Amino acid sequence: MDINAIARKFTDFYYQTFDTERHGLALLYKDESMLTWEGQQILGVNAIIEKLTTLPFGKVQHQISTVDAQPSVPNTANLIVSVTGFLLVDEDSNPIRYSQAFHLVSSDGGYYVYNDIFRLNYG
Repeated sequence: MDINAIARKFTDFYYQTFDTERHGLALLYKDESMLTWEGQQILGVNAIIEKLTTLPFGKVQHQISTVDAQPSVPNTANLIVSVTGFLLVDEDSNPIRYSQAFHLVSSDGGYYVYNDIFRLNYG
Protein backbone atom coordinates (compact mmCIF):
# COMPACT_ATOMS: atom_id res chain seq x y z
CA MET A 1 0.00 0.00 0.00
CA ASP A 2 1.09 3.56 -0.70
CA ILE A 3 2.62 5.22 2.41
CA ASN A 4 0.78 8.46 1.71
CA ALA A 5 -2.53 6.60 1.74
CA ILE A 6 -1.55 4.91 5.03
CA ALA A 7 -0.56 8.28 6.51
CA ARG A 8 -3.84 9.89 5.44
CA LYS A 9 -5.94 7.00 6.76
CA PHE A 10 -4.03 7.08 10.07
CA THR A 11 -4.30 10.86 10.54
CA ASP A 12 -8.00 10.89 9.65
CA PHE A 13 -8.65 8.20 12.28
CA TYR A 14 -6.33 9.77 14.88
CA TYR A 15 -7.81 13.27 14.74
CA GLN A 16 -11.42 12.11 14.48
CA THR A 17 -10.86 9.98 17.59
CA PHE A 18 -8.98 12.78 19.38
CA ASP A 19 -11.79 15.22 18.66
CA THR A 20 -14.62 12.91 19.74
CA GLU A 21 -13.34 10.31 22.26
CA ARG A 22 -9.69 10.67 23.31
CA HIS A 23 -9.75 7.46 25.37
CA GLY A 24 -10.05 5.59 22.07
CA LEU A 25 -6.50 6.63 21.16
CA ALA A 26 -5.20 3.99 23.59
CA LEU A 27 -5.52 1.48 20.76
CA LEU A 28 -2.77 3.32 18.88
CA TYR A 29 -0.09 3.36 21.60
CA LYS A 30 1.92 0.69 23.46
CA ASP A 31 3.93 0.63 26.68
CA GLU A 32 7.09 1.59 24.77
CA SER A 33 5.41 4.54 23.01
CA MET A 34 6.55 8.07 23.81
CA LEU A 35 4.67 11.34 23.44
CA THR A 36 6.41 14.70 23.63
CA TRP A 37 3.71 17.31 24.28
CA GLU A 38 5.00 20.88 24.19
CA GLY A 39 8.42 19.67 25.39
CA GLN A 40 7.14 17.30 28.10
CA GLN A 41 8.12 13.66 27.48
CA ILE A 42 5.54 11.05 28.45
CA LEU A 43 6.27 7.31 28.24
CA GLY A 44 3.74 4.48 27.95
CA VAL A 45 0.17 4.13 26.79
CA ASN A 46 -1.43 4.78 30.20
CA ALA A 47 0.54 7.97 30.86
CA ILE A 48 -0.06 9.19 27.30
CA ILE A 49 -3.82 8.68 27.53
CA GLU A 50 -3.85 10.32 30.97
CA LYS A 51 -2.16 13.38 29.45
CA LEU A 52 -4.43 13.55 26.40
CA THR A 53 -7.66 13.13 28.39
CA THR A 54 -6.75 15.78 30.98
CA LEU A 55 -5.80 18.60 28.62
CA PRO A 56 -7.33 21.95 29.69
CA PHE A 57 -10.10 22.05 27.10
CA GLY A 58 -13.32 20.16 26.60
CA LYS A 59 -13.98 20.52 22.90
CA VAL A 60 -11.39 20.48 20.11
CA GLN A 61 -11.49 20.33 16.34
CA HIS A 62 -8.40 19.61 14.24
CA GLN A 63 -8.20 21.06 10.75
CA ILE A 64 -5.41 19.33 8.82
CA SER A 65 -3.45 21.46 6.34
CA THR A 66 -0.67 19.06 5.29
CA VAL A 67 0.25 15.40 5.74
CA ASP A 68 3.68 14.19 4.59
CA ALA A 69 5.04 10.66 4.94
CA GLN A 70 8.37 8.91 4.46
CA PRO A 71 9.55 5.35 5.09
CA SER A 72 11.56 5.29 8.34
CA VAL A 73 13.63 2.09 8.19
CA PRO A 74 14.75 0.27 5.02
CA ASN A 75 12.98 -3.04 4.33
CA THR A 76 10.23 -2.42 6.90
CA ALA A 77 6.73 -0.98 6.69
CA ASN A 78 7.49 1.65 9.37
CA LEU A 79 6.95 5.30 8.50
CA ILE A 80 7.30 8.88 9.67
CA VAL A 81 4.24 11.13 9.33
CA SER A 82 4.39 14.92 9.65
CA VAL A 83 1.16 16.90 10.06
CA THR A 84 0.46 20.62 10.16
CA GLY A 85 -2.86 22.30 10.74
CA PHE A 86 -5.09 24.35 12.99
CA LEU A 87 -6.91 23.67 16.27
CA LEU A 88 -10.20 25.17 17.32
CA VAL A 89 -10.54 24.83 21.08
CA ASP A 90 -13.78 25.07 23.06
CA GLU A 91 -15.74 28.11 21.86
CA ASP A 92 -12.71 30.10 20.69
CA SER A 93 -13.06 31.26 17.08
CA ASN A 94 -9.33 31.94 16.64
CA PRO A 95 -7.55 28.84 15.29
CA ILE A 96 -4.14 27.89 16.71
CA ARG A 97 -1.45 26.50 14.41
CA TYR A 98 0.05 23.14 15.36
CA SER A 99 2.51 20.59 14.05
CA GLN A 100 2.71 16.93 14.96
CA ALA A 101 5.04 14.12 13.92
CA PHE A 102 4.37 10.40 14.29
CA HIS A 103 6.71 7.43 13.96
CA LEU A 104 4.40 4.55 13.03
CA VAL A 105 5.68 1.00 13.54
CA SER A 106 4.18 -1.98 11.76
CA SER A 107 2.74 -4.59 14.13
CA ASP A 108 0.22 -7.42 13.77
CA GLY A 109 -1.00 -6.29 10.36
CA GLY A 110 -1.48 -2.68 11.46
CA TYR A 111 0.48 0.19 12.95
CA TYR A 112 1.04 1.68 16.38
CA VAL A 113 2.52 5.04 17.39
CA TYR A 114 6.06 4.55 18.66
CA ASN A 115 6.87 8.29 18.79
CA ASP A 116 4.50 11.27 18.80
CA ILE A 117 5.77 14.87 18.96
CA PHE A 118 3.24 17.71 19.28
CA ARG A 119 3.87 21.47 19.24
CA LEU A 120 1.67 24.56 19.07
CA ASN A 121 3.09 27.08 16.61
CA TYR A 122 2.58 30.64 17.89
CA GLY A 123 3.48 33.78 16.03
